[in-house]
Amino acid sequence: MASAQDIRRRIKSVKNTQQITKAMKMVAAAKLRRAQESVVSARPFATKIKEVLGRVAAASAGASHPLLEVREVKKTCYVVISADRGLCGGFNATCCGKLLMQLRILRAPLL
Repeated sequence: MASAQDIRRRIKSVKNTQQITKAMKMVAAAKLRRAQESVVSARPFATKIKEVLGRVAAASAGASHPLLEVREVKKTCYVVISADRGLCGGFNATCCGKLLMQLRILRAPLL
């Protein structure tokens, strides 16, 4: 049986681990918030690029280029980007879950 001192030491160790975990969560939340703000601030640029490319494609109606051709979609490729840093298990599980849900919706075979 553990002595009272061993139990106190174990309780202190668990409390220290909780503090470290809480600090790591706060840092991860701040990084996620910054990344989300970057994505939101980049949206106007993406919209403008799409608009400009649409105008270029419409203006070049007579030109023949493989990238401007309209053709049937035969294959679809999904690129899933996951994280490998601390406290990212939930994010990775969500990414994989959304991919699997999308594949079930499309009834596409898993590659």
